[in-house]
Amino acid sequence: MPVSDPIADLLTRVRNANRAKHESFEVSASKLKIEVLRILHEEGFIRSYEVIKQPVQDKVKVTLKYGARNKEKVITDLKRVSKPGLRIYRPHDQMPSVLRGLGIAIVSTSQGVMTARQARRLGIGGEVLAYVW
Repeated sequence: MPVSDPIADLLTRVRNANRAKHESFEVSASKLKIEVLRILHEEGFIRSYEVIKQPVQDKVKVTLKYGARNKEKVITDLKRVSKPGLRIYRPHDQMPSVLRGLGIAIVSTSQGVMTARQARRLGIGGEVLAYVW
């Protein structure tokens, strides 16, 4: 069954797997999902992600990251900001800061998907996809 909001689906799967303390999970692949996962990996929120080629629809295996003691969660929470029914765009000088820099805002710009910090530095605005902290 097709999903109406693939980014919200990805964030929900990350949130659910994280709360259940699963080591990894799989989700159907798309360019946008892979870019969001790339940012989560670069910012240290997930351990790794790997595209698994399949005949019909590729999948992405995501390995979550936990702290050394008692499997502490690295991701406290995720929030979808811009939704299909209400898109949220921000110019570069109004890019959001999540928890005063402790979290990240993921933004889709004309130059690709990046963090709000990178978009601010490059002077480009875009659609605010999600907050992660």
